[in-house]
Amino acid sequence: MEPWSRSAADLGRAIGAGTVDPVALCEAMLERIEGHEHGARVYARLMPARARAEARAAAARARGGARRGPLDGVPVSWKDLFDTAGTGTEAGSRLLAGRVPEADAEVVARGARAGWVALGKTHLSELAFSGLGLNPSTATPPGAHDAGLLPGGSSSGAAASVAWGLAPVAVGSDTGGSIRLPAAWNDLVGFKPGWGRVPGEGAVPLCETLDCAGPLARTVEDCALVHAVLAGEKPTALEGASLEGARIMVLEGMPFEGIEEAPAAAFEAALERLAAAGAEVVRRAPPQPAEADAMSGTIYAGEAWAIWGDLIERNPGVMFEQIEARMRGGEGLSAREHIGAWRRLRALRAGWREETAGFDAVATPTSPILPPRAEGLEGEAYRRANLLALRNTRIGNLLDCCGVSLPAGAASCGLQMLAPGGAEGRLLRLAAAAKAALG
Repeated sequence: MEPWSRSAADLGRAIGAGTVDPVALCEAMLERIEGHEHGARVYARLMPARARAEARAAAARARGGARRGPLDGVPVSWKDLFDTAGTGTEAGSRLLAGRVPEADAEVVARGARAGWVALGKTHLSELAFSGLGLNPSTATPPGAHDAGLLPGGSSSGAAASVAWGLAPVAVGSDTGGSIRLPAAWNDLVGFKPGWGRVPGEGAVPLCETLDCAGPLARTVEDCALVHAVLAGEKPTALEGASLEGARIMVLEGMPFEGIEEAPAAAFEAALERLAAAGAEVVRRAPPQPAEADAMSGTIYAGEAWAIWGDLIERNPGVMFEQIEARMRGGEGLSAREHIGAWRRLRALRAGWREETAGFDAVATPTSPILPPRAEGLEGEAYRRANLLALRNTRIGNLLDCCGVSLPAGAASCGLQMLAPGGAEGRLLRLAAAAKAALG
């Protein structure tokens, strides 16, 4: 099996067994990226000197029996909003062109200490403020099933790097669904921890009260191993994970409004497989998600404009107009409106925890729509598609959940499961059992 077809954990085990050399693996991945027809659409920039140095160090540790962890020597791609010392970090925006940080983001530093080999920086939606992955300012990565389909965002290049075999695993970020949505549209596993579980220092911000880093991979095991390093925790043990006796609440109502036929059918078929594996599936429609979503513009745009408004005003016409328009949604918001929305959101979060306390997870389709094409996606059509694509995943961010998206059994269709922030280990075990049941 070619190395780009193997999971990160499998490659890590092979390095430990001495059957895969980290240096040869690194060279094979760099060569594949540089020669790939979509390499430049996936990676904003490679880091070959750093990758080779890290691979040589990993190989020496492997020979000396001093590996630092299960992914020591495994190549990883990084979304281009995590600072990398001496290498540009521009967050998909010409506003930040030429920005070269002096130090690694904390999560990048943790990856380096764990022995990961940093291949390069992947493209993303501009300033991470779109779920579609369309970025005419830098590049729009290709969708997994059709290079003309949008890959989902904002971790668009992160998803494409794994889906196209240009990295075994990727690190992205999720503020409203930016890991889980592209994972769903590219048939990957995407994991978002609860807010605050992973440090944000050195990551270009969108909404610091909601931003969080997490993995996109082929397997739940890979996500668990990557998350453990990012969060500074021991990896969740997935052995023996089972759906027997698990209680899963299907969130009725809003997640199914405007849903397309394929995601709806894939979701229902996935639920049947989970039930057949022993899960109890209960359907409920508590009110908190719809009310929280109605305030999302105030919360997201208000904070994003506070962070980026001055720079945007100093550089008129530089941004992709659709992203700038979203940012400007926060331009006229008052502190009273923004603080009031957060006060109400905290009450909704408390109510949501009470409503879902008797369940192991809440399930929805990851996205109610399939990936669209970029052609003709302008104005109101862009706005509608973007808001709809992220609607179900936003629930997890607004209501302070950890979340995972699993392939639901049909192309570009995902099954999302949410649990309270802090229950990451429990959710990963449930996801591992669900992935096994889904096939």
